[in-house]
Amino acid sequence: MRLDRLISNFPEYSHRSARQLIACGRVQVNGQTVRDTQATVDRFAAVSIDAQPLRGGYASIYLMLHKPTGYLSATSDDTHPTVLDLVSPELHPRLHIGGRLDRNSSGLLLLTNDGLWSRRVTEPRIKTPKVYHVTTAMPIRDDDIIRFAEGIHFVFEDLTTSPAQLERLGGCKAQVTIYEGRYHQIKRMFHAVGNRVTALHRISMGSILLDPTLQPGEYRSLTQAEVASV
Repeated sequence: MRLDRLISNFPEYSHRSARQLIACGRVQVNGQTVRDTQATVDRFAAVSIDAQPLRGGYASIYLMLHKPTGYLSATSDDTHPTVLDLVSPELHPRLHIGGRLDRNSSGLLLLTNDGLWSRRVTEPRIKTPKVYHVTTAMPIRDDDIIRFAEGIHFVFEDLTTSPAQLERLGGCKAQVTIYEGRYHQIKRMFHAVGNRVTALHRISMGSILLDPTLQPGEYRSLTQAEVASV
């Protein structure tokens, strides 16, 4: 992406100030000063300002939250409670969400102030596996397993999802592994095979597993190993 756009993704830098920082030689990419305001960089490049890693000027924060149903994956909302309402208020201005869940879904949610790290979590090219437990309105059929493995065609976008793994855990219960993060993807996949999701719970993203000791609404910091796994 454009280097100035990457920097301006951080709340303390506007697009204009990002271009000024680059032009003045204050920005380094992988240890090399870059002055070209039109420069593009890989999303995973190590970007620094005045030799300080681009983290917004404060310590990096990495949290896992056991999201309950009824909370929006948003930083603010005038109508519904958000997941930030579950986190200490002093952290609110710094955090954003890496990999959202809709209001009626529960499970593992990652919160961080590290924009580059969260991009690695959600970057489609990386194809990070995301595992969910799903309850459906009707029993899951053998044909559904085959359809998921082939990929489901979404007519509105005229695209086919990447192959997904559907494993039956019971008549109306299953474990689903996807490698994308499209809008309401699992619910839409089941709708395409004539079924309906009644409960959706995320249990892992890549190597990061929802801590079984966390009750709904509780959170903890990620371990160094969990952070490094991304």
